[in-house]
Order: sequence, then C-alpha cells, then structure tokens
Amino acid sequence: MAWKTLDDMDLSGKKVLVRVDINVPVEDGRVTDTTRIDRIVPTIRDILAAGGLPVMLAHFGRPKGKFVPEMSLRVTVPALEKALGQEITFIERPDAAIIAALPEGSVALVENTRFAAGEEANDPAMAQFLASLGDIYCNDAFSAAHRAHASTEGVARLLPSCAGRLMQAELSALEAALSSPERPVGAVVGGAKVSTKIALLENLVGRLDLLVIGGGMANTFLAAQGAELGASLQEPDYLVTARAIMAQAEKSGCRVLLPVDGLVARAFEAGADHEVVALGPDTVLDDDQMVLDAGPESVKAVAAAFEDLKTLIWNGPMGAFEIPPFDQATNAAAADAAARTRAGTLISVAGGGDTVAALNQAGASDDFTYISTAGGAFLEWMEGKTLPGVAALG
Repeated sequence: MAWKTLDDMDLSGKKVLVRVDINVPVEDGRVTDTTRIDRIVPTIRDILAAGGLPVMLAHFGRPKGKFVPEMSLRVTVPALEKALGQEITFIERPDAAIIAALPEGSVALVENTRFAAGEEANDPAMAQFLASLGDIYCNDAFSAAHRAHASTEGVARLLPSCAGRLMQAELSALEAALSSPERPVGAVVGGAKVSTKIALLENLVGRLDLLVIGGGMANTFLAAQGAELGASLQEPDYLVTARAIMAQAEKSGCRVLLPVDGLVARAFEAGADHEVVALGPDTVLDDDQMVLDAGPESVKAVAAAFEDLKTLIWNGPMGAFEIPPFDQATNAAAADAAARTRAGTLISVAGGGDTVAALNQAGASDDFTYISTAGGAFLEWMEGKTLPGVAALG
C-alpha cells in the first residue's frame, strides 16, 4: 500500500503529533534500555530540521484508563533529553493552548495516552481531542500499529498523516520481504508452539519457496509424520494442523525443511549430557528423552538451502537457545544468514518474540538487513492481517 512520509509533508511552523513507542524497561526510576528511544531520534530531528514542532504521544505499561503514578512517562524524559541532546517539555495534562505557546525548536512529550479510558477504546471524542493538539499526525510506532487506538488509528483519520522514519523503514523492509520479495524467498519459523503460529504458517506457505521449521514446533511436525519423541516439547492436539500445513505447502510448491537430526538430552539444563540422534518418521525416543536443538546435519541442510535464497524472513529460534549447548543450530544458521547478507547475496528481515534476543546472542543482528522489534505487529503483518495504524495512513 502507499503511504506518505515526512518528505511529503510541509512541516514548517506546524505542530506535529508524533506517535512513538517508548515503552521501555525501567528499574529504580531509570530507563535501563534506550533502544526504542534511540530509534525515534531520526524522526524527531527531521521534524525539527523542517521547522516543525514535535509533540510526542506514547503509552507506557497497561494502566487500563486510570492514572497510575509508576506508569508516568515522566521517567523517560532524562533518557529522551540525552538521546536528542535538548530539553523536553513534559505535558502532564495536554491542552491546545499549552502546545500553541511552545517556542520554536521545542520538543514536547504528552503524558501516557493510556491514562485516558478513551485511548484503547479508540473513542472518537478522544481522537478529536488529540487532533486539536496538532496540525499534522506522524506515526512512528509500527510496534503499536496493530492496535486500533485513538492515538494510533483514530487521530490519523482526522489530520494529514504520514509515517515517521522508523515506521517508513519497517514498512519498506517488510514489503521487500513479503509483498514483493526477490525470489527465491524463504523463512525460518521457530519457537515453542505451533498453536501460536498457525495463521503465520498458513499465510507463509502460500508465499514462500522454502520454509525451515525449528524449535519445539519442529517436534510437532515430526510427530505428525509418525516420530515418537519422548518428553520433547510437542503439541499432540495440533498434529492434524501440522499435516494440513505440510499438505498446503506441497500444493503451493513450498519446500518444508524439518530437522533430520537433533541434540537429545534427559535434562533441560545448561551443559546437560546429550547425544546426536537422527530424526524422522521412524524415530522412537525414550520416555525421558527430549529434543532440545537441531543437530549438525540439520544445520548443514539449512546452510545448503540458504544458498539458493535471495530473501529470508526469520521468526523464532531453532532450539532452546537460552541454554548452551542447545543454542548451536540457531547460532550457526544465524551466522550463515548474516554472512550471506554481508556479502550482498541475501536480503534478511527478522523479528517477533525471542528472535531479536536469539540473533543478538548469535552476534548476527548487525549484519541482517532489518531487524524489527515490533513483536505482535511484526507477526500480524506476516500473518497477512491489516494493521489499523498502517491502514489509516493510506
């Protein structure tokens, strides 16, 4: 879909409502991870450079429409000021007159939008109130774009609207990966449960040339083929679903790659004694044995499959990456994808759930083409759903 960016707007002398995601971790009254704050800096600086006055709208926690002191956005002000290199005007009770009186070059932050009951209800009256505070609306919070809230969807339909730099980069990366990818295109989908990713898998198999399934999800698919995997994480209630997804993939010409071997242990703990066991329809493990990672032959098969790809989407780890040595498959496959991206032969886009943590641990994040921290919005986009906050910009 087409959407406007900051470059399409006349910002000079305008109050620009900027929906940002600064729902950051805080300990002892201090922001402990400024990643989300750092990512909005280009948008705020570009608005200032164009003569606009940014008025940031954001949520923090889940106050459920009530004032909760420990969920005040005031705690983010020092980190914002450090990132932007200038003073931030914190507005506890937003009012059009207060904002109109701000001097040129100011940056303002409005208190937690979720303190108002109308926010999550997408109340038209709240959307109208927010619209009265500015001249232009800019959404730079893709991570909140799957929510139809007053500050993400309602107000966007009442003012000239555009995507901020972070939203622009996110949408461009996702469209390049799924809407109009360079082919062949593949995906790594891992994690614990098939049940949480049915819609994702059903949407992807009709669009991909290759689907690599890892983690506990792979156990369910192997069990659907007849494997008996002992105490391994698996979902017996979803064997029929797994078989249906594999049939759909075969019909649409998508190759499904499951582990052909795995690291098997009797204890779910770091450094547990383990062995490499071949995996397939005829595999039978002891009742107390668990598949905790894909094995070396599986890693080789994934690397060989990656050779043919031009585009790769990654969602979820391939094993119990939090506890060595069961991080080996995730680390190896991530390093391979990163190397191909670095060499310019692969476009790689990743996001959702534990993906960012897994790729960071593998030391691969910096070389991927794009890594989304959007979580739910990333997954819903990959599932083929319309995101209200994005649709409102069209």
